[in-house]
Amino acid sequence: MATRLDAGEMKAQKQNNSTDVIRMGVVGYGYWGPNIVRNFHGQERSRVVAICDQSPKSQNRARQSYPDIRVIAECNDILTATDIDAIAIVTPVWTHYELAKLALEHGKHVFVEKPFTCTTAQAEELIELADRKRLKIMVDHTFLFTGAVKRIKEFIDNGTLGDLYYYDSTRVNLGLFQHDVNVLWDLAPHDLSIMDYLIKGKPEAVVATGERHLNGVADIAFLTLYYPNNMIGHINVNWLSPVKVRTTLIGGEKKMLVWNDLEADEKLKIYDKGVQMSGDGVYQLLVSYRSGDMWAPRVEQVEALKLEAAYFVDCILNDQKPFNDGAAGLHVVQVLEAADQSLQQRGKVIKL
Repeated sequence: MATRLDAGEMKAQKQNNSTDVIRMGVVGYGYWGPNIVRNFHGQERSRVVAICDQSPKSQNRARQSYPDIRVIAECNDILTATDIDAIAIVTPVWTHYELAKLALEHGKHVFVEKPFTCTTAQAEELIELADRKRLKIMVDHTFLFTGAVKRIKEFIDNGTLGDLYYYDSTRVNLGLFQHDVNVLWDLAPHDLSIMDYLIKGKPEAVVATGERHLNGVADIAFLTLYYPNNMIGHINVNWLSPVKVRTTLIGGEKKMLVWNDLEADEKLKIYDKGVQMSGDGVYQLLVSYRSGDMWAPRVEQVEALKLEAAYFVDCILNDQKPFNDGAAGLHVVQVLEAADQSLQQRGKVIKL
């Protein structure tokens, strides 16, 4: 039977927990893996004890950078190791389900690169398994930890923008071409996770159009999401753009916002601009335009992945549910599945 701790015991237990160190294993040391290792290994309350990658070239890079960390080729050795508390999965999406399932079955918390899984069924199974074993799942939606997104959420929550009319994102560049997923699965999860975080309510329907040109998967796509109360979201993703663009427009009833993630200093700009209608009846409506000042609010300049890694460790040590948990990852996968259906049927409306 559980016993009740007195104040002294509770204080001592809290102090002990604060000195705990989460031992991490990282599966995948390709493009994003080195960033994951660097940020978890650099945390005060976590350290990376093992790295797994099947590529000899990646193994050599890891050994040169971290001679104190064991580097292996066999993933099962990390997923089942008794000296590891949590696993970071930084591998192609088609491997996420099997790796995460094995890690959870062996009592390890899971940090998994976006998108969470290939299917909603896989995501639901992993969420149920984690809940049953009282383990944490966090999906790597790094943009949610950026200073820009946190400030945008403040402006939405405190009513600065007013009721939202639209979210319009352009996320285009030349490459990197993927072979296992199309451009929607590669780039759109960034904006889908941001929209989930910023916008109250869930989309009701999805429309996607696009085309494939080079390697058999869609390399350019346009995704539209329909929300309640006439709110609309639009995402333009493209691997075939001659220039790199990372610009988002958010239109509100009171003010409008431009987020250019490639800007070094003024990433956010808020415009006191808008449109008002007056008069009765269609033919008597009068349009008036409001054009006021523009200002660029200060944005915190901290590496988002560093904050995210610290948050994951904190959620484990303090038994807190991450806001970018398996359920958040599941919703992104649900939208992507619906987008694929619409894409295959050349823009058919798919209800969610």
